[in-house]
Amino acid sequence: MKITTPRLTQHVLTVEGRTTGEPVLFVHGNVSSSAFWRDSMAALPDRYRPLAVDLRGFGESDPAPVDATRGLRDWSDDLIELVEALDLDGVHLVGWSLGGGIVLQLLRDRPAAVRSVTLVNPISPYGYSGTEGPDGKLTHPDGTGAGAGAANPDFVARLKAGDMSDESPTSPRNVLRSAYVKHPDVPDEDFYVRSMLTTHVGDHNYPGDPVTSPEWPGVAPGKYGVLNAIAPTHLRLDDLHEIDPKPPILWIRGADDVIVSDESLFDLAHLGVLGVVPGSPGTPAQPMVTQTRAVLERYGPYREVVLEECGHSPHLEHPAEFQRLLADHIGEA
Repeated sequence: MKITTPRLTQHVLTVEGRTTGEPVLFVHGNVSSSAFWRDSMAALPDRYRPLAVDLRGFGESDPAPVDATRGLRDWSDDLIELVEALDLDGVHLVGWSLGGGIVLQLLRDRPAAVRSVTLVNPISPYGYSGTEGPDGKLTHPDGTGAGAGAANPDFVARLKAGDMSDESPTSPRNVLRSAYVKHPDVPDEDFYVRSMLTTHVGDHNYPGDPVTSPEWPGVAPGKYGVLNAIAPTHLRLDDLHEIDPKPPILWIRGADDVIVSDESLFDLAHLGVLGVVPGSPGTPAQPMVTQTRAVLERYGPYREVVLEECGHSPHLEHPAEFQRLLADHIGEA
């Protein structure tokens, strides 16, 4: 269904016949859409009302520009309007990757509207790349190392062209196989690749406007788009411990995630240490998992579950275990 609010028109995926019950709102990650939640939604017990939104710039929602200087608030404000428009009283939030950061931003700004939070391999509360240590210290004041300039240009081009092939390591299909999951045997692969290809590509959406920097590795955050919105100069969620009330948080992550980890293969600093990006001065990798844990420990009511033999997408790789963990968590909440 489509829901129009003053900010934009959002597409919301639902399960036929499930129009009542406690609302569970699923929020997808970067370069994906609500389609990635299809099976998780259907598996929820009947007492819940599952909904999954296409974020602005993804899926069938409006490709409205993303003001990166607001961090994640363009998306979280969209969701707040959606929650209000649908009269979702006491919503359970489930956020994957980028979506994990977005639901934390919503929690930060509207804690009373949230009944529980489930984070699935979320981005760090200090953004993506450009920071060091558990407290998210900026490597450079301008956020060098983060932003749209860090995106692989061939992947962006193939995404824009709607490439369904597996002819290149940077094709969306091969990125799904090598980064989204640990073992490249996800059923219905075409379905998920098509979801990835709904990403709106451009300077105002994915990846955003690239900006150069005189410091290594030569890129810094711009003002628009997805990767700039998660730059550490625009996103910091290290004050979650100050909100009230504090609904319970379940953090589920794959042990073998190469996208969000303390040594991410998508973090230019770590790639520099490995020698993949030449000229590195030895800038340490962003300890993304350690940073998330530090913020949640200050927050209080949270539980971390690590799934072995699992990459970035527990809901696709270990669906039965994921569904059990989610149902138990929202049931207890």
